[in-house]
Amino acid sequence: MKRILLVEDENAIADTVIYALGREGFTVEHRALLREAAALLHEREFDLLLLDVGLPDGSGFDLCRELRGRSDLPVVFLTARGDEIDRVVGLELGADDYVAKPFSPRELVARVKAILRRGRSETVAATGGLVHDALRARITLNGQILDLTRYEYRLLAALLAEPERVFSRSQLMDRAWDEPEASFERTVDAHIKTLRAKLRAVDAECDPIRTHRGLGYSFTWNKP
Repeated sequence: MKRILLVEDENAIADTVIYALGREGFTVEHRALLREAAALLHEREFDLLLLDVGLPDGSGFDLCRELRGRSDLPVVFLTARGDEIDRVVGLELGADDYVAKPFSPRELVARVKAILRRGRSETVAATGGLVHDALRARITLNGQILDLTRYEYRLLAALLAEPERVFSRSQLMDRAWDEPEASFERTVDAHIKTLRAKLRAVDAECDPIRTHRGLGYSFTWNKP
């Protein structure tokens, strides 16, 4: 049975999350303050941390930063702050995911399950020098870290995870955007274009993203 620590000061949200996770067989410990959560993390072992960013006694970013100095415990941020810069900061601190409020409890449970299935040691290598390090949320090409935005990273990670599979634009949006219904499918095209440019900036012959007209995109390593 997986144990989850929930750090959330809004009781209504906490109750909803505890109920949703409990129905799926998770054991949930709840704390409303950072100092209480930090103390509990030193006392007990958990499989995942659900961490609110804005708490009465400080920022969840600080706890994540301190935790990453000694542990690889999976962290998912819960926050009312939906700005992309906040999400990027959270991911750069080593978080595994970032869920903006209000959120669907079912979606949160699905994300938790996916992270726990993946595990913290996952490193996915692709043919030809592209390596996806899920632990550090980064992708390298020929040993060089690619400077990707969050959406570029998630798009490329989705393509790398299933080589040769043709993804429609809507399928890629579901994997890369938190609120795909608020975006446009042509946004995928724009991000694919910048992804290709960044790959070629590292290796001029690197062009593994294939366009399937009327269908979508796939990852196909075509270098000799």
